[in-house]
Amino acid sequence: MPKEYSRSQRVVEQIRRELAELIRLEVKDPRVGFITLTDVEITPDYAHAKVFFTSMTGAGDVPEILQGLRRASGFLRRELGRRIRIHTIPELHFQYDRSVEEGARLSQLIDTVVREDEARHQDGAAPAPDSASDDDGKHA
Repeated sequence: MPKEYSRSQRVVEQIRRELAELIRLEVKDPRVGFITLTDVEITPDYAHAKVFFTSMTGAGDVPEILQGLRRASGFLRRELGRRIRIHTIPELHFQYDRSVEEGARLSQLIDTVVREDEARHQDGAAPAPDSASDDDGKHA
C-alpha cells in the first residue's frame, strides 16, 4: 500500500508554489530575473527551508541572483505567512541547483559516446578480408 502524502510534503509543495508565484509576480529586483524553483527542503520544526533554484541564464549570474533573493527573503517570508497557515514560517535559504545543468551535461556526453560508437560500428561494418583468400588459395 503506498505511503500517504505527509503533511510536511504538502507544506513543502505549497511553499514552493507560493514562492514561485511571489517571485514571478511580486519581486521587482532585476537580479532575480528568470529563475525556476526546483525543490524545497524543510526542517522537521519548520524553522528553516532550503529553496533550490535554477536560472535560465546559467550559472554565471548566480551570485547576483542569490544577492537579490537574499534581499527579498524578508518580504517573501512575510508574504508566505499571509498565504500559508502554519505555526512557524521558515527562514528561507536559497541554493543554486546544479542538477539540471549536470543532467544536460551528462546527456550530452552520452549522446556523444553513442554517436562515436555508431560511427565505429559503421566503419567496421564492411567484412574484414579473409587472410586465406589473400594469397588466392596458393600455399607456399
